[in-house]
Amino acid sequence: MTQEKENLLREIALQLSHPQGPKGVEIADMMHETNIGMTSAAIQLLQLEPHDTVLELGHGNGKHIPLLFNQQNSISYCGLEISELMHTSASQAIADLYPEQVRFHLYNGNNLPWQAHTFTKIFTVNTVYFWENPIEMLEEIYRVLQAQGRFCLTFAHKDFMQPLPFTKYNFTLYNPSDIKNIITQTAFRILTEKPQVEKIKNNAGEFIPRNFTTFVLTK
Repeated sequence: MTQEKENLLREIALQLSHPQGPKGVEIADMMHETNIGMTSAAIQLLQLEPHDTVLELGHGNGKHIPLLFNQQNSISYCGLEISELMHTSASQAIADLYPEQVRFHLYNGNNLPWQAHTFTKIFTVNTVYFWENPIEMLEEIYRVLQAQGRFCLTFAHKDFMQPLPFTKYNFTLYNPSDIKNIITQTAFRILTEKPQVEKIKNNAGEFIPRNFTTFVLTK
């Protein structure tokens, strides 16, 4: 591999984990389009109820957020991001649509800036690859989740992700058994482990299968 090619792959990996600059906007739009099936699956499994308080880790450009309000229009939503660009983009695109119900916050990727038992529903899609310490992150999520609340953790399988050339930079990849092993080291209980397969378009314009799983957890 040439140095130029390697630098390009490193840049793609960085943008996927932390979109920034003009290229970050383009990457965020691509991620939204590519991940909307996984995001929709996670939202369905949240089983939203009236007046739920919802937290999402890694909301990206936020274009999927209306899906939540289409299910339950009385919820409140908080979005967390490590990317200032995504924080700004989502705030500009979405906050005016739901001025009393949507808030966006920046965080350091490790500590959740809320008191214990704040949220009834929490979800995250395709962020687990970038968690510095998955057990500690799950413990933080457990802390801010209310009793009997639901947390949906959605991710693409290692078997699908590993052949992608950029995932060798800054990604930690998991299959469902890996995630299940991590969960068992926390106080979470597994309600559902739901594997799914969807067809997505690759760079050649071909549709290929992507395996992903959502773990639905509670406390």
